Amino acid sequence: MNQDYIKPDNWSIIEEGFDVERVKSSESLFSIGNGAMGQRANFEETYTGSTFQGSYIAGVYYPDKTRVGWWKNGYPEYFAKVLNAPNWIGINVTINGEVLDLNTCLSVSKFRRELNMKEGWYQRSFNAILPNNLEVEVISTRFLSLDLDEVGAIKFEVTPINGDATIVFTPYVDAGITNEDSNWDDKFWDILDVTHHGNQALITSKTMKTDFYACTGMINQVYLNNEKLTITPTVDEKSNFVGLSYELNVPKGNIASLHKFGGYTVSLNHEVKEITSASEAVLSQASESGFTALLDLQKKAWARIWEMADISIDGDTEAQQGIRFNIFQLNQTYLGKDARLNIGPKGFTGEKYGGSTYWDTEAYCLPFYMATKDQQVARNLLTYRYNHLERAIENAEKLGFTNGAALYPMVTMNGEECHNEWEITFEEIHRNGAMTFAIFNYVRFTGDYSYIPEKGLEVMIAIARFWQQRATYSTHKNKYVILGVTGPNEYENNVNNNWYTNYLAKWCIEYCIESLNKVKEEYGSDYARIIEKTNLKEDEIQAMLEVAEKMYFPYSDDLKVYLQQDGFLDKELITVGDLDKSQRPINQKWSWDRILRSPYIKQADTLQGFYLFEDKFSKKELETHFDFYEPFTVHESSLSPCVHSIQAATLDRMDQAYTFYLRTSRLDLDDYNKEVEEGCHITSMAGTWMSIVEGFGGMRIKNDTLSFTPKIPKEWKGYTFNVNFRNKILKVNVSKEGTSFNLEGDTELMIYVDGKAVTITPNSLITV
Repeated sequence: MNQDYIKPDNWSIIEEGFDVERVKSSESLFSIGNGAMGQRANFEETYTGSTFQGSYIAGVYYPDKTRVGWWKNGYPEYFAKVLNAPNWIGINVTINGEVLDLNTCLSVSKFRRELNMKEGWYQRSFNAILPNNLEVEVISTRFLSLDLDEVGAIKFEVTPINGDATIVFTPYVDAGITNEDSNWDDKFWDILDVTHHGNQALITSKTMKTDFYACTGMINQVYLNNEKLTITPTVDEKSNFVGLSYELNVPKGNIASLHKFGGYTVSLNHEVKEITSASEAVLSQASESGFTALLDLQKKAWARIWEMADISIDGDTEAQQGIRFNIFQLNQTYLGKDARLNIGPKGFTGEKYGGSTYWDTEAYCLPFYMATKDQQVARNLLTYRYNHLERAIENAEKLGFTNGAALYPMVTMNGEECHNEWEITFEEIHRNGAMTFAIFNYVRFTGDYSYIPEKGLEVMIAIARFWQQRATYSTHKNKYVILGVTGPNEYENNVNNNWYTNYLAKWCIEYCIESLNKVKEEYGSDYARIIEKTNLKEDEIQAMLEVAEKMYFPYSDDLKVYLQQDGFLDKELITVGDLDKSQRPINQKWSWDRILRSPYIKQADTLQGFYLFEDKFSKKELETHFDFYEPFTVHESSLSPCVHSIQAATLDRMDQAYTFYLRTSRLDLDDYNKEVEEGCHITSMAGTWMSIVEGFGGMRIKNDTLSFTPKIPKEWKGYTFNVNFRNKILKVNVSKEGTSFNLEGDTELMIYVDGKAVTITPNSLITV
């Protein structure tokens, strides 16, 4: 049974009623972020119940030594961890001497949370009867500013209901924090300085090992019935904590409120000696603007994001809520301003997967950012990998590869591999191909070929070298084989000739050499620079080509399908439909040994290849492969339903496509995998966007031209989305009556709709 406590709403995530069993899940779902920092929806006030504290700073991490008892050559020494940063949101509250704590109150009523996605703020409200029988109403509103991205703001209001009250607010900053996800319970932060003056308090600290410096600060304002008060706070200072206490006498029915501005300045963006003064300056700026003015700016900033990124769905509130939640979280996680940053699978909502970068970015996230931002944002994502090329070459060298071959990491913060499960680290090498595919995808969509001679070709050569060296010539088959791999289906390890990996290797080499020839012809000086830098020789190019031309692909003549790997048909082929429901999810019910011997597929594997390279196969071939592999797929990866939804839509199986869409869009809201308390699945959320735009909208790039084959689920009356294609903004509106297109700007755009050419003129609605 999936959770179902989130109220359906087009623009908000809403929870009503207080349930201690839901606290951790809601902390994930109501998380907020602004691209530079983020936090779980922890209570500001004291809470002695079960909670998962989390505040995170983009780009700040710690190399947590791995807990593996045996060491092998080339094995990563650490798993990078996004760090739980010092807590700036805390506000201890006492009322007539009693601590406000929802875990000890006599009763809690009217409890409500709302994450307003349209305007970018989070609010929690409740009535509580304290152990001293005083009833209070509490409303807390907070947001992380998009305009001042080093600052968040909180308005915490308390109204005594049944008597007068002496209320003490103690806002604090606390650097005595630990990570939920830690291997050795190491201390991650060193405290360097604790200071306070007036209504401001600051803690300067640095990370152990990685030496990221951070100043965590706060500045406070106190109000009674919206009248600002001047109260000199009493100070509680410890070695890793500073709190400022404000005491107010509040008559029954009056509103006492604390406005708290806080956040982080870090050495990623400031000189170390200036981070404290930078914190003071930005906090003063926020305080002088005030909560209301900052919130108004926040609403405008989110309105600008939604103008381009929104997908509206008419007639299906749960589907609408799902896609907007996904788009909102993606924009909270990454805004594309900084090429040093990337998109962690949990974003700012939890610590699982270390907050690191995976191949998810290239395979799933890039299309969303290309189409909903400008191309510079997507270029920054590619540049992130270009900047890590030397590290990728080092990663390959550790495994015995030579001559500038690169293996991009499965998991990274700085380009260095830091994943510590051998079957992933050494074997799941298909991630390397995603790097080249992302470059191809970027050029195909934006038309910006300049990236290839500037940066991309160096990456592609290093990856092609890897594939040429990783393949083995089989005299038995008279073909090149790739042995000992794990494909996208992580429920098979150490298999030979994973079809997707082999196909990707062949394609990467061919695309690299095609690009080499084009750069040689059209960008002569870049070509000379690249050849000199990479020391690429003609005989090496011929060796690469031979591997591509003679690549082996396992195939069943009987079934007319490419086999996921050599031994797939040796398995006991019982479909998921014939598996006892009590055995699901198998990753929580079965031993790893049993999973590895089973035919069950975690996520699209062979079908991932059919998704990326759809134009290389006929629709009939897709249908045959979909009908063979989907029945064995357990969809226990968050990245699985979106690909299957797109392919089901391509095959006109709209009921199945819709079911997969709902699963991907509401994966966290409905907690399909029973793990949302660990954080949300941020990278798969980009797949949800693809399910609508590429699945139902049928958007493709064909011969340098946008193409659509629009379809609509029977549950919907209509849907709209926007695409920034080569700096032209196209608005697409699909209904049961037809599809209309509206083009911004002043130059026309030729597109294909259901295979027919249509010319869209600017600022005039064209319906097909």
